[in-house]
Amino acid sequence: MYEFTIEKMSCGHCIKTVTQAVRGCDINAEVDVDLATKRVGVKSTAAEADLRTALAKAGYPARAS
Repeated sequence: MYEFTIEKMSCGHCIKTVTQAVRGCDINAEVDVDLATKRVGVKSTAAEADLRTALAKAGYPARAS
């Protein structure tokens, strides 16, 4: 499982976009978003670097938590 912090998240639309970006790498990924702490947990077979690249391209740069 990967843990990311995404400072730019602030609403439900952000959650949807982040989830779609992750699932663009792995359609079966499990995504758990905590908007209050701006943390995202991802259970995926995709590489961490690929997930971070996809999130950045979607406008949500992530750093490891």
